[in-house]
Amino acid sequence: MDRLRRIAAILFFAVIARPVLLLATGLRVLGRENLPAAGPAVIAANHNSHLDVVALLSLFPLGQLHRVRPVAAADHFLKPGPIGWMARTLLNIIPIDRSGKGAEAAIAPVRAALDRGDIVVIFPEGTRGQPEVMSRFRHGTSLLARSYPDVPFVPTYLHGLGKSLPRGEWRFVPFASEAHIGPPLRVSDGDGKSMAERLQASVEKMADESRLTGFAAD
Repeated sequence: MDRLRRIAAILFFAVIARPVLLLATGLRVLGRENLPAAGPAVIAANHNSHLDVVALLSLFPLGQLHRVRPVAAADHFLKPGPIGWMARTLLNIIPIDRSGKGAEAAIAPVRAALDRGDIVVIFPEGTRGQPEVMSRFRHGTSLLARSYPDVPFVPTYLHGLGKSLPRGEWRFVPFASEAHIGPPLRVSDGDGKSMAERLQASVEKMADESRLTGFAAD
């Protein structure tokens, strides 16, 4: 990310994103100590809203934003217009080709980012789901993890953002939200299950804990 884009991203998160998330959604963060201080690392979260990316990036120090790269669909986020500009300039996305050329080709840009030492944000469900409904985590996460056995994959549970800005909507509705960051997982300390299975189990456990405390109640 060049200097001007880096400054634009810092200003966006400092002046707009963080204040809006705090005031409009009261974003509560649990497990902040589990966030990676440096890359290579992977943040793996459930996905219900365009706000998910902004919320996750807002958790990192402003000076680190240029090394935190969310994965996003090239066919949607590289289109001309304000969304494409924001995705490239402010969010510094890793565009992924969803045209069906195969999993290896799709994750090649993610490998390149990890090889540079970046922190990559992925959504293993593959797309935004309905608010507060979690789909099965896809195989691509496990494929990526096998190539990086010592890289931490950090499971993250997001709640409430899908109700603030649900799929297919651009109308913002204030709603209490939560980001729960779990302990990192590595292939090298695995139990025989795939990384996708381990990540989903961890995220679902955090979701259950939120429901038990009453925070995630509808």
